[in-house]
Amino acid sequence: MAVWWVTAVVIVVAALALCAVSLKVLREYERGVLFRLGRLRPVVGPGVLWVWPGADRLVRVDLRVVTLTIPPQEVITRDNVPARVNAVVLFKVTDPELSVMAVENHAVATSQIAQTTLRSVVGRVELDTLLAHRADLNDDLAKNIDRQTGPWGVHVKVVEIKDVEIPEAMQRAMAREAEAERERRAKVINAHGELQASDELFQAAEKLSGNPASLQLRYLQTLLELGADQNSTVVFPLPMDIISPFLQKASGFLDSFADRTAQGTNHGGTNHGGTNHGGTNHVGPTMKGTR
Repeated sequence: MAVWWVTAVVIVVAALALCAVSLKVLREYERGVLFRLGRLRPVVGPGVLWVWPGADRLVRVDLRVVTLTIPPQEVITRDNVPARVNAVVLFKVTDPELSVMAVENHAVATSQIAQTTLRSVVGRVELDTLLAHRADLNDDLAKNIDRQTGPWGVHVKVVEIKDVEIPEAMQRAMAREAEAERERRAKVINAHGELQASDELFQAAEKLSGNPASLQLRYLQTLLELGADQNSTVVFPLPMDIISPFLQKASGFLDSFADRTAQGTNHGGTNHGGTNHGGTNHVGPTMKGTR
């Protein structure tokens, strides 16, 4: 009787151990690639699965999106600028059977392909393109990597370049270039502003010249603005139409004074010429005697 109980207990324990080893549970996002005696069986879905110990081998395949970080890669751009570029790749398995049968480890293979493709694509573009048109490079990388991983049942969804590191000397050169570009834009904008301001001033001058009263009102407004502040020195601008008569009279006076001065000088020269004429009569015999 005791032997029978011991045998029953052993059988039950062995059965429980067999069930524990043979029963497999696949989650909803997992698929199972089953090999029985080395031969491929159909892909099994989520749920409870019975696997014969020693005869079956189950390979679990995750169907979720996998995030793969590409380590920094030393690359040289098309314009011979060294840079360190790293990226992130998002991929998922679309065919569990191919991901097991076509490649040994689809995650490692995808990582290696992503690294080599990153170096190849970045080496074909210039540094400005790498910095300014990163979205186009991301699309190009995703298409190239997906074309190579497609036969493995792996679909690359997104490739994003995370960071681009360039030498400090190149950073300083780019900073100087950006500063010069900003100064150029500032000068151009200032020149356009001066041109527009000159056009507006020209139109304002035309309007003010048509009505002298408006010019006087503008003059009084300017005086009011100057008197509003506590200034120790006040400058009174005088319109040209007010002082122009005085300037004309002053110019006429200076011209008449110059004419009178010129006439006085000519008259004095004539008297001196008469003296010379008298001297000439006296010197004539002397010069003659000398001869």
